[in-house]
Amino acid sequence: MSSYIIEADGGSRGNPGPAGYGAVVMDATDRQVLAEAAEAIGVTTNNVAEYRGLIAGLTSVLAVGGEGAQVAVRMDSKLVIEQMAGRWKIKNEGLRPLALEAGKLARRLRVTEWTWIPRDQNRHADRLANEAMDAAAKGLTWKAGGAALTDSPPASTPADSGTSARSRSSSASTQQTDLLDVAASAPTASLATTQQRNRGTGWAPPTRVATSLLLLRHGETPLSVDRRFSGLGDAELTTKGLAQASAAAERLSREPYHVDVIVSSPLKRARQTAEAVAQRTGVAVEVDDDLREADFGVWEGHTFTEVQRGWPAELAAWLADPTTAPPDGESFEAVAERVKRAEERLVERYEGRTVLIVSHVTPIKTLLRFALMAPPAALYRMHLDLACLSLIEHYADGQSVVKSFNDTSHLR
Repeated sequence: MSSYIIEADGGSRGNPGPAGYGAVVMDATDRQVLAEAAEAIGVTTNNVAEYRGLIAGLTSVLAVGGEGAQVAVRMDSKLVIEQMAGRWKIKNEGLRPLALEAGKLARRLRVTEWTWIPRDQNRHADRLANEAMDAAAKGLTWKAGGAALTDSPPASTPADSGTSARSRSSSASTQQTDLLDVAASAPTASLATTQQRNRGTGWAPPTRVATSLLLLRHGETPLSVDRRFSGLGDAELTTKGLAQASAAAERLSREPYHVDVIVSSPLKRARQTAEAVAQRTGVAVEVDDDLREADFGVWEGHTFTEVQRGWPAELAAWLADPTTAPPDGESFEAVAERVKRAEERLVERYEGRTVLIVSHVTPIKTLLRFALMAPPAALYRMHLDLACLSLIEHYADGQSVVKSFNDTSHLR
């Protein structure tokens, strides 16, 4: 079996600034160049450009070697290599969609190594990235073998072809990209041109088939009537809650909805709501423990006023910091980690289908926050009614769109 090497790079002249990426695919035996890719991607950061270079390289290997091809990935970005190898966590939510897209491509291949290399050993990919940025500065579009004229205007910031792909002032860039990467990970106009010397005819644009996540909050319980903290306590639906679940089920059984999969929190109030939909749609209910509500610890069953009186300092800390947990409970940051795991599993497993997630306030708000690339503090700026519906659409290129939020029209 043939094996391949990917070398990829990306850079930003200013970080953020005019950016581009480059990737080269070589035969692992004799290092013959099989494909090259490069593209200017507008104003963004080093980290975004580096991930885009990796994605281009992985896509190109699939075009050259096909599914299951054996490949070694080499980059001079420590951040990208360590995150893709699973040794570092992805803390920047703006980079997560790009990492997910790269991960999907990598799973279609047999990646034998994720290796960091010094910058001077990554000159080919660095050169391609600079060629793409130089071409954009002149109003041109990079292509293998030279630049072709394009209708796009020249970049607003002139390129500096004498530098590395990364700006020389970018040594602290890894920690500076939170907000910038959010905006920069939006789709760009086109993919890079690839030169195929052996096999393959290039690659297609990323698919735009959506994986729809319908988010349904459970119906009313005795604790929600009294506005009490309701976490892992296994309260059942009230009579009104059952009616709310039935109304949601009736709505979801009609056009334009077509529920392919139902996934529920393990807690009884969510499962009762999910079963109401299952009875109307004929779709079986799966249970995912990661979709359970936050554990509110010793505050379970108490009202907000009672907690404010009994644990004033702890409540203030919890409201101020998503990494702080209630006494004997779970922080919002911990909830976010498990909800992200669930989301990634579902989007990968049910790509292109409609998944109804029946859960609770905190997990649903967290999924919406991820889709909006909003900071953790956004949890305190959302309100979700009982039995409300929200909709997120995930696309195969890593982008997400919130299409509806807190919809309760079926309860009127």
